Amino acid sequence: MAQERVLKPLVWVGSAKRDFDAFPARGKDDMGFALYLAQRGERHSHAKTLRGAGDAAIMEILEDHRSGTYRTVCTIRFDTAVYVLHVFQKKSKSGIATPKSDMKLIEQRLRDAKQLHEESENE
Repeated sequence: MAQERVLKPLVWVGSAKRDFDAFPARGKDDMGFALYLAQRGERHSHAKTLRGAGDAAIMEILEDHRSGTYRTVCTIRFDTAVYVLHVFQKKSKSGIATPKSDMKLIEQRLRDAKQLHEESENE
């Protein structure tokens, strides 16, 4: 008998859900599937470790669309949930690097996610 995988819940940090909802429909479908796989403990082919984050448990999901490149950053660091930290359209003119302002926001939201996780563990 095959073992069923338990889906970790998604926890949206800050404006991540609202930003995700503003994506084009096709981008949302593809990113939604990638997040679903993360909830199952798997990794989508469009998901990779976020460069410069210093933590392999922070994933970046990339989706190219005719209107631009969209990114969803989440962490799989915690046992009980997948935290979606930041969702944005990449507009940087400086190559593939994630802009510093977005990296700072991701770092802040990771701290927020850690606090949310600790609070949920204490309930």
